[in-house]
Amino acid sequence: MRPIRVRIGVLGLALVAGLAAPTAATAAPEAGGAAPAPTVEERRLDGEVPREILRRSGFGAVAPAFARRLGRADSYREARAVVAREGAALWRRAVDRVQGRGPARGDLSRDDDRPLYWARLGMTRELRTWEPGFGLSERQRAALLTELERTSRGQTDLRLPRGGHGKGVKRVLLTGFDPFTLDRDIRISNPSGAVALALDGTVIDTPDGPARVETAVFPVRWADFAEGTVERALRPYLPRVDLFTTVSQGRVGRFDVERTNGAWRGGFPDNDNVSRTETVPVADPASQPQWTTTTLPYAAITAADTGRFPVYDNTSVTEIPAGGDEPVVRPDGPTPGSTAREGGGGNYLSNEIAYRATLLRDRLGLHGTLPGGHVHTPVLQFGAGNTDPATGAVTDPGFVRNRLDIVAQTRAIVGVAVSAAGAGRD
Repeated sequence: MRPIRVRIGVLGLALVAGLAAPTAATAAPEAGGAAPAPTVEERRLDGEVPREILRRSGFGAVAPAFARRLGRADSYREARAVVAREGAALWRRAVDRVQGRGPARGDLSRDDDRPLYWARLGMTRELRTWEPGFGLSERQRAALLTELERTSRGQTDLRLPRGGHGKGVKRVLLTGFDPFTLDRDIRISNPSGAVALALDGTVIDTPDGPARVETAVFPVRWADFAEGTVERALRPYLPRVDLFTTVSQGRVGRFDVERTNGAWRGGFPDNDNVSRTETVPVADPASQPQWTTTTLPYAAITAADTGRFPVYDNTSVTEIPAGGDEPVVRPDGPTPGSTAREGGGGNYLSNEIAYRATLLRDRLGLHGTLPGGHVHTPVLQFGAGNTDPATGAVTDPGFVRNRLDIVAQTRAIVGVAVSAAGAGRD
């Protein structure tokens, strides 16, 4: 996620972000003090739209049930077990709903990613403000919040098939994001999150053989990324997969395969209304490159007929040239020695997750063998006549159709990428 620069008349939107709870948000006083207040993100739960989404999806009882179970814990160890179990159950329930398993429990369409987002926030708010009788230290509360974030985002549920590279079922890792820009329109859904829920654990048949997709989602918070949530979640799996792609919402009416990712945060506010303008903070900054590149088979992806939206190989970046001091747009990628100001995917959290994932790929020595990079989906738009955030409905037939089309086309893009990557290894 990141605000994308307006170029050649195309409206740019911000994209997606992070994982574990931010430092300020997870902090709690030592035992004996008052529990911390809800975060900016959690306070949005009190609005009419989140309550309607939870009610119409059958997820309205999730947070109250979690609070009751948490309240019965009489030790930190018991609390941690409750958090891990309930977080994982929320992820599985959301995946099952989207994939058509079990009762729908409400009239909201099954493909909707928003129930997971708002139900998780209800759970984190209950946990953040919980004051157990046995006392809870700042460190313990932070650990519980991190456990809830990881389990409810599918990051502990990545079940890759057995086998080696090129043998049997191919293994694909895909990530999505939470909704964002909620102060602009609290009804917003993120198609990348819907993609993650729809594809988790599914098998795509390709000319190169079947491919099993495992997914996870990340929050839209700068602090979580700085705390290493991306690397922590992906490092155990990148050496074991045949292809990975991070996915986020990008430009209106088009998909983009982002060729280059930049090491710069542009400062657009995250879901806690926090801004960060700085070099992307990573471990071992002395060896940090300004740019990383995709190893996805972008030529094959852009040439294939995958759906109704056009798919572009986006090579543009914004850089400060070597010896210069002003940003310059480079349509064909960065020049030697330049400093990043925007990758192809901008300078928000979508660019950052792509940068971090591809840098991790390279630091693991997998650049020449592991296809991976970032795909931006089209902006998910409401139907005609339902564009006013203040008076509009939380869903409509056009909105659902657009989301389903984006999900289906992303699935087709993954299939093409797996097949093309396999052919390239033959």
